Amino acid sequence: MILWEHTVVAAPSPPYGVRVHPSPPFNAPAARRLREALGMAPGHVAYGLRAQYGLNIGPDLVTAWERGLRVPGSQEITALAGVLWCSVGDLLAAPATLREHRMARGLGVPDLARLVGLDQEAYRRMEDAGHWRGNERQSAALAEVLGLSAEEFLTATGRDQELAQVLRSAVTTRWQAYVRPTAKLVPLERRQVEDVLQRLHADYQSRMVATLSWGGGDSGDGAAGREFLDEIVSRFWQLTR
Repeated sequence: MILWEHTVVAAPSPPYGVRVHPSPPFNAPAARRLREALGMAPGHVAYGLRAQYGLNIGPDLVTAWERGLRVPGSQEITALAGVLWCSVGDLLAAPATLREHRMARGLGVPDLARLVGLDQEAYRRMEDAGHWRGNERQSAALAEVLGLSAEEFLTATGRDQELAQVLRSAVTTRWQAYVRPTAKLVPLERRQVEDVLQRLHADYQSRMVATLSWGGGDSGDGAAGREFLDEIVSRFWQLTR
């Protein structure tokens, strides 16, 4: 009998002051494929979780995880990876946040903090807030340790909106003034940043000239210009590839 097939029971609220982390993006179909590839039943997995990791989990809950009816927490995913002889990353959907990328690499907070040159608690606060505040050297180390592309780095460190604001200013005014602010946000070579900003600026300004030549535009910036600014971050990354 599947206990959780029709009803999902909410977890009790944690005590006041207890730090709560969101569950990572669990890849339920992958968990089932990995279990079946080992010739294991849900009961075997549950037994391993109890015997090896001391988790009070039954086969019904394992099945619920695989059907997407329940989501295992970080500790449970780590233990499940051990039972299924796989990496934590094999059980996660595409990671997006710093915590998810760290877990996918199988790193604990102390290890990652040490590798990027940060105090453990300072790094933990950044991860909890979802906003990275490390310097350029630490940012480069973080991207290298977690294997992040420049685009993945920006999303994981919560800087997408900040980049969008800088890019909009760069294309609507003097792009040269925004090379340094952009380079501080993204782990790219300064020369590449200069080239991309110059191309974005030229593209935007040409659209604005075309809008004016068609009859003055509607409000001074035109629909084409507004659309360009709305998509500025995706256009930036397209030009870096």
